[in-house]
Amino acid sequence: MASEDADENVDRGTDGPAGTGQPAQGAENAGPSAGGPVDPEIAAAVAAAGAAGPGNGETVRIDSWIWAVRLIKTRSQGATACRGGHVHVNGERVKPAYSVRVGDEVRLRNEGRERIVIVKRLIRKRVGAPVAVQCYIDNSPPPPPRETVAPAGIRDRGTGRPTKRDRRDMERLRGLTPPGFSSGMSGPEGRPRGR
Repeated sequence: MASEDADENVDRGTDGPAGTGQPAQGAENAGPSAGGPVDPEIAAAVAAAGAAGPGNGETVRIDSWIWAVRLIKTRSQGATACRGGHVHVNGERVKPAYSVRVGDEVRLRNEGRERIVIVKRLIRKRVGAPVAVQCYIDNSPPPPPRETVAPAGIRDRGTGRPTKRDRRDMERLRGLTPPGFSSGMSGPEGRPRGR
């Protein structure tokens, strides 16, 4: 009977203490391929990230977590995004001090892109990118291809400073000129401007 339980734990990958169903030490650090080799540098960084995590009973703020896993560049930007309503946890808008838990779904809108991640590990300190991707499951839609955004207003090297007409043409291409705005020589009342 005891050997059958041991075989079940091996089959499930739960070699934890006393059949608790918890993975054994190091099993969570196996990386994307469970049986594949693990880079020793990444394994060391993952161990350091585990040490950077909260202690028993401690919590991690959402603005700190999204900064630590590199979803946002600075912690203050994370707090601003939370205050602006760009961060949702489990479908609810949250404040910067919201305590995030393992298993929460975090939706973040940043720089014109929506990121949808599931929290796998709580960390407080910012870590490297290879370690950061192991702290969440990314369910984000793919980013739009870069070819769809045509570069407007790029000038050839050595052509000099753009003239007023060139600047207005570039603004019109970028969509910065208001509709109905004429770049002609007439003033606001339609009369020619004086010098």
